Amino acid sequence: MRLKNIDTVASISPEDFKKKYYNTRTPLVIKDLAKSWPAYQKWTWDYFKEKVGQKEVGIYNNVKSDAYTPINKADDYVKFGDYIDMIRKGPAEWRIFLFNIFSHAPELSEDFSWPTHLMNGFVKRAPMLFTGGQGAVTHMHFDIDLSHIVHTQFIGRKRVLLFPYEQQHLLYRKPFEVLSLADYSHYYDPEHSKLDINKFPALQYAEGYDLTLEHGDTLFMPAGYWHHMEYLDSGFAMSLRALNNEFTGKLKGVWNIIGMRNIDTLMKKIRPHQWYDWKEKQIFARSEKEILNNVS
Repeated sequence: MRLKNIDTVASISPEDFKKKYYNTRTPLVIKDLAKSWPAYQKWTWDYFKEKVGQKEVGIYNNVKSDAYTPINKADDYVKFGDYIDMIRKGPAEWRIFLFNIFSHAPELSEDFSWPTHLMNGFVKRAPMLFTGGQGAVTHMHFDIDLSHIVHTQFIGRKRVLLFPYEQQHLLYRKPFEVLSLADYSHYYDPEHSKLDINKFPALQYAEGYDLTLEHGDTLFMPAGYWHHMEYLDSGFAMSLRALNNEFTGKLKGVWNIIGMRNIDTLMKKIRPHQWYDWKEKQIFARSEKEILNNVS
């Protein structure tokens, strides 16, 4: 993989953000955007436990999906407070994603400000919390609705890989899914990396970003960007979604949700192994084509 540092600023004017990052679909880390929010100091494990500790949540392990795995199916269900107790003690490879904590504790929405000075189209009914124990992995994928994401890290550090949507076949995208066939776990650690370049040779041509988010860092992730995230420490982040500003992007997001996902779910039920085998053949055929394009 050809990885570079992401642009990082303390703050940025709306004009510069739109010109250099939003309009060009270029990711950016903003260090100080969230530091004026009450949430920056206020949101702690104990605070969340007090607010929503009794709510049941779905939790996910690090195992990648297979031919039978339905999309977004939780591996277990626990009370949020019990989950917090588990991950705050140390390594715990369990994570929560798409948890709308604000539907259970609406007052939390007063602890941050929507960054409407940077972009329009935020889906204000659906801010989401993402939580993980040390060692938890969010495997390489892109968001199915193709929204822009403003992702702010709270507590702990998180290592992130980012790639543009257009590099999907270099990344070994599974047809009719938002996931990669390759396992990028511990890509930054040669001794423990699960990334097999020999099996997935097209990855050597993929060009992306390698970064670490710390408490208070806000990542602007343009629509469709592939991302792989690993929790270096137990922590949580909040994602704010803004609708794709291109009409074709909106349509493609709708197709992904209504058409693509339902077709994949149906085929996994009625022909799981045949469906998986067909996908695998398509994945490697497309990646080989990309290799030839990069070599020539």
